[in-house]
Amino acid sequence: MIPLLLLQKLMQMFAVMLLAFLVVKLNIVKSSDSFVLSKLSLYLLMPATILCAFDVEITDQIKSGILLAFGIAIALHMVFLIIDLIYKKLYNGTKVERASIMYSNAANLIIPIVSFVLGKEWVIYSCAFLSVQLFFLWTHGAHIFSNDNTINWKKILLNVNIIAILCGVLLMSFHLRLPTFLRDTASSLGDMLGTVGMIIAGMTMANVDFKTTIRNKRLYLVLLMRMIVVPLICVFLLRGILLLLHLPNAEKILLVSLLACITPSASSVMQFAQIYKEDDTFAVSVNVATSLVSMITMPLFVWLYFLF
Repeated sequence: MIPLLLLQKLMQMFAVMLLAFLVVKLNIVKSSDSFVLSKLSLYLLMPATILCAFDVEITDQIKSGILLAFGIAIALHMVFLIIDLIYKKLYNGTKVERASIMYSNAANLIIPIVSFVLGKEWVIYSCAFLSVQLFFLWTHGAHIFSNDNTINWKKILLNVNIIAILCGVLLMSFHLRLPTFLRDTASSLGDMLGTVGMIIAGMTMANVDFKTTIRNKRLYLVLLMRMIVVPLICVFLLRGILLLLHLPNAEKILLVSLLACITPSASSVMQFAQIYKEDDTFAVSVNVATSLVSMITMPLFVWLYFLF
């Protein structure tokens, strides 16, 4: 049932992406207009969604589940670091390739997907993965592109989504709830996150030269790693960990982590490539290609997760 629900959600999101693609191709808007939507998504929709996720009655079961989600997220990112080192050594991977393989687009996709497939009460566990990913993204990810070993703590701690997570944790820790009108407002904004994310993807896709893209052999190597090899490793690793756990709802909590890992490559990679003047055209191509392939691979790996 869950793989089918996931496929249904992905088809809906793909339809939105296709419509956004057509709107650009018909010259109604420009592909560059997606920048405004990206800002709104980052600074408004996602923080609202995160705050809404933490607006729950805290129980011992939720506490243990969040700790588990954090631990799993950290373990997975350590595995990703090893994969990155191996890929760099074996294939002389470029900066864009390495970042695209290691970092998934969980920031834009995981919350709406988890909310639809599992229910809004499970979104809180996806926030654990997001916070860990954001830390690695602004440390290891920034290092990949800049070759600077200095950790930019300001960028990490002042990231609006990290702030939202910290505020959410404080609210939950002190058993505080958002006022009804704020909760409803945050929920309404959060409901738009997935749709806006797909509009951005579709508008970006309209600017891709598909003839040149499909001739790039390195693209297929990144696709293989990001959408097949990494998810396969995650499935077996999470199922192995599940055998050692006896916590209630552990299977679904680990499923949230899996969903975060098997999404397409992170949109942030495109932004890093632009900032550091790397191959941003290839970064966009990877993002579009992995988004299209995810229609098949994500339901497949969720099905495989439940098969064991």
